Amino acid sequence: MAESRRVVVTGLGLVSPVGLDEKTFWGNMLAGRHSIRRLSVLDPTQFKSPNGATVDDQIFSEALEKRSIRPFDRALDMAMLASTCALESGGIECAAEPPRRNMAVITGTGGGVVGNVAESFNRFAEKGLRGVRPTTVIRIINNSISSMISIRFRLTGPNYAVTSACTSALNAIGIGFRMIRDGYIDCALCGGTDAMFIPAIYGAWDRIGAMSENPDPEKASRPFDRDRDGFVLGEGAGMILMETNESAKARGARVRGEIAGYGESSDATHIAKPDKDGQIIALKAALADAQTRPSEIGYINAHGTGTTANDESESQAIREVFGSSADQVLVGSNKSLFGHLMGASGAVETIATIMGLEAGRVPPNLNLDNPDPACNLRFVSGTATDISSPLALKNSFGFGGNNAVMVLRRYEI
Repeated sequence: MAESRRVVVTGLGLVSPVGLDEKTFWGNMLAGRHSIRRLSVLDPTQFKSPNGATVDDQIFSEALEKRSIRPFDRALDMAMLASTCALESGGIECAAEPPRRNMAVITGTGGGVVGNVAESFNRFAEKGLRGVRPTTVIRIINNSISSMISIRFRLTGPNYAVTSACTSALNAIGIGFRMIRDGYIDCALCGGTDAMFIPAIYGAWDRIGAMSENPDPEKASRPFDRDRDGFVLGEGAGMILMETNESAKARGARVRGEIAGYGESSDATHIAKPDKDGQIIALKAALADAQTRPSEIGYINAHGTGTTANDESESQAIREVFGSSADQVLVGSNKSLFGHLMGASGAVETIATIMGLEAGRVPPNLNLDNPDPACNLRFVSGTATDISSPLALKNSFGFGGNNAVMVLRRYEI
């Protein structure tokens, strides 16, 4: 096994309800301008949960056209745009026929290409076998996301999809991090995408009872607040370009941050109810991997969905692992600003954490009017807050009992 290598982040790309470029995204985040609105892509009167956070269609379509991305499926299109932006920001050529590069592509997704799946089933329901396209198989496989990114940019390293619910994107980034650190590859493009505003899919989430039924979009997403009643669904994608520190130096690339450690675990208790003990395992594993003490962490970008079960279990896990240090570390949830991006959440929130470490400032935790006593932590307030520590944690926990935690570090030569 090769000696462990430093893994740095040199490219960031995102598609989110609060912005499709870094400047817009970060400006809205720090200003606390959230993107949660009454549903417009679906009829809100059909559902108990009437609010959502969607990507602006016009801006998105213009961005796709500008980069000659032909629409295929909304989730894949978002991942393709985010990948393009990540490569561009990392100084990697994105011409019509770029040179082949030995780069891995690993994409996380909770639902995959659900738009294509829904369309395929609808065609079969309407026309029977006559309605089944010859291209149906390649249109509905989830690894079409990573494969088409690999094909477009001629990336010859391994490519595959990770599906582990809301943990998908952070799992994908963690896998890429380990590949690079342990010497299997020098560069990886990793992240996640999800676009679930499909009537049947949204309806399924609406029926499960995990989404907020608050009619007021301003107040619907309220992680860690005593009056929270569930998450607000969002959509988007985030992709991160990672490479060895040596590779970044050789290219003269701008380094945005460093991945210092990663841990993961399974609750092995219940497919939908989170368990703090499983989360504790992942938290401890990430800190140990980074050779970092809890007292050195200055900020935790929490999973923080706004459900009673998640926020309580996550708070208890942090309190148990951090001990007295839990009174000092700042904790916040980005989902108060752009909702729950499902399989993409871990990627977009990791990008926000990297930007926060760069700026020494993290976004607000909106709607935390009455902190829940069961979530006994030091939360970021309703305004952006300065941080001084160079170290932060990103948590992602998901249905299936999947847990992932990443330690991020402000880059120093």
